Amino acid sequence: MKFRSVFILFNIIILLFLVFVALIPHFLLGNEFSFAFLRSAWPLAVFLALTLAGLDLFYFLNRRLYSLLEKEDWPALVQFLEGKVITKGRYRDRFVKLLTNSYLVLSDPASVIELENKLSVAKPSLIEANSLVFGIARILGRDYSGAMEFFSPRLDTAKDSGWIRFYRGFAALLKADYETAANDYVVLASESRVPLVTGLSGYFLSEVLKKKLPARSTECLRAAKIARERVTKGLPGRKDWNRETSRSLGEISAAVISKYIGNAGRWLYA
Repeated sequence: MKFRSVFILFNIIILLFLVFVALIPHFLLGNEFSFAFLRSAWPLAVFLALTLAGLDLFYFLNRRLYSLLEKEDWPALVQFLEGKVITKGRYRDRFVKLLTNSYLVLSDPASVIELENKLSVAKPSLIEANSLVFGIARILGRDYSGAMEFFSPRLDTAKDSGWIRFYRGFAALLKADYETAANDYVVLASESRVPLVTGLSGYFLSEVLKKKLPARSTECLRAAKIARERVTKGLPGRKDWNRETSRSLGEISAAVISKYIGNAGRWLYA
């Protein structure tokens, strides 16, 4: 549903509720009691009216942004957000998050790194708040060593720590540092609370790392079995996995590796 439609629907619901509050007591209780009821209910009506006015104001102030998102006009959205963030210096989390994700949609990881350099001076906290996407940009730019260095100090502190460790392992895998990749995925196979991370870790351990690390093949297979059991316990059928992945593919963390998510699904439910 479009943002505009959502706001119109919300307006209709609130207005109908206000009309209901104003008129129903008259028909049910009569004039004398309805006036008494309205005197006691007017704070609620005022609160709802102010809430509606505030939401409408928020929408109209941001209608250009919502329009570009609805159209999925990524180049225009990037230009709009760059004007907000870089030109005007409005370093707000939601603007930065949208801008970094838009850069990656356009396969422009270099601009993500450039934005990170600006944030390191202007507002470093936003780098930590969006650390996953800044690390992923390094992977997409084929700077696997840089990605590992970026992710390593954030393994236990970032809010997306499961995905952070997964992508540190993924960068190591692409760099052919199979020992580091195996170390990360063995941990995630038994400890991750994110089904996608658990399933993907098990998949890479079973289908890639057991071959690349013959001396650790038994360990890899054992961890992969644990991962499969943990995922299928919570998501017993392939449809459950597909439903879970569908909810996650709107996030850049999952969208970047959608091919591997499909492979992991086939492995889990083979």
